[in-house]
Amino acid sequence: MPETAPYSHVARRPRVDSVRMLIWIEEQRFEGWGCSECAWAFKPSGPPAGHSLAEMMEIYERLRDKEFAAHVCAEHPRAKKAKV
Repeated sequence: MPETAPYSHVARRPRVDSVRMLIWIEEQRFEGWGCSECAWAFKPSGPPAGHSLAEMMEIYERLRDKEFAAHVCAEHPRAKKAKV
């Protein structure tokens, strides 16, 4: 009987290098939502739309989530830190 390598079902799944997440960022010149894996940041193009605060929040979150899902991390590389 030929020997087989003891691989689990987990080892056969494709690997994901990193799972990007929407995170809150607080920096000197920016405070808002961004990507955990690149320099993409959500910057709304204007004031919130809607007739009530709840509607404005829903539209804002929907737009933010749509833009986050559509962005490509490779198009927003992080600045490299200077070596001291």
